[in-house]
Amino acid sequence: MLNINQRKDRSFIDPDANSKEEVFEYVKNSFKNKPLLIKYSSELGEVKINEFLNDRTIMVVTDPDFRPETNFTLYGLMDKYIEIDLIIEETRGPGYFKCRIDKLKRAAVSRKEIRFKLSPEEVIATNFKISKHTIDITNYSIPTSIKVLLEQFESSNSGLSDIVKVSLFEDEDAILKHIRKTGETLFVENIADEESYLPFSDDFVNAKELLGYELHNFIKKNIEKGYKSIIISPVIYLTNPENSIPFAYIQLISKSEHFTIENVLEIKGLIFTLIDRIRDANTIMVQVHQEITDISKTGAKLKITDQNLKKYMIRARGFIFDIVFRLQAPITIYGDIKSTYTDNSGDMYVGVDFAGNSSRQDEMKRFYAMLDPMIKEYKNKLIREIKAGKK
Repeated sequence: MLNINQRKDRSFIDPDANSKEEVFEYVKNSFKNKPLLIKYSSELGEVKINEFLNDRTIMVVTDPDFRPETNFTLYGLMDKYIEIDLIIEETRGPGYFKCRIDKLKRAAVSRKEIRFKLSPEEVIATNFKISKHTIDITNYSIPTSIKVLLEQFESSNSGLSDIVKVSLFEDEDAILKHIRKTGETLFVENIADEESYLPFSDDFVNAKELLGYELHNFIKKNIEKGYKSIIISPVIYLTNPENSIPFAYIQLISKSEHFTIENVLEIKGLIFTLIDRIRDANTIMVQVHQEITDISKTGAKLKITDQNLKKYMIRARGFIFDIVFRLQAPITIYGDIKSTYTDNSGDMYVGVDFAGNSSRQDEMKRFYAMLDPMIKEYKNKLIREIKAGKK
């Protein structure tokens, strides 16, 4: 039984816009003896529709090992990505099925880059860096190991001020909500001075504007507590090159002296060190070779057989890995997971979009240089097959 997790749904044109007759004629004119793939079973290789019968059913030729239940889906690429949902009416032999077309779905947006199949001899994926735990601030799902690091940070830096507090963003007042949303830092040099509540720069909270009429009450309450100066700076965890999560904050309160901007910079430096420790504690490196079944300039599908990777990928948002073409240096890329499925053999297939690459200069130029001749050959192959089909 397939275990499918579609993280990001593809947008399709209304599949019911055309009649069954129109769909049948379109498939007949476009896909007779053209190579297609079976969705979630592409490792079985290309399949073909070799007959269109008078009762508007079709004959599909697949790998003899293909054992569907009552229906399956073919997919291919014309001007856009296309899926053909089929219902099996009769199995006439191993890998030979009489089917009825249930639906035809065309992607609303054209695929920008051609995706094509590769062999393990041409390219592999390796050196996976993936988070062991997902930090989900919406449900305050913070791993215990990370909470321990926060507690250790608070203990080891207790001498920084009269009050040092490291907390998760949970029960939040207006200032903490703002810091969590924006990633800005609160710096109040002098609690008693209204001008201290203005921002030092764009990276700081405009507390005077944020608190508004409540500013006087805020000042009075903190003076009564004996506070002279406050710094609150967020702990921001980067899950990928485009996604940052402020999940905790460091709060320093002084009763004896006024903080300066140098104190703020010191705290920010300590937070960077803390984030490095959290990342190291929450990241596993798996140095195995895994197959890239197909690839384009913007994404790929990986076949995952390693048990460790399966365990972590099922809940990860993405991961860093190396793409290694034969006899070439690795190219490091971040893969944003868009779908996963597990086949009947227990192998996991992971579809990723490329969301970023490492800082090594000109890596993506090398990547495109590797793919360009492969893409050209693949296009030439399609043209030859189309011409052969017309004869």
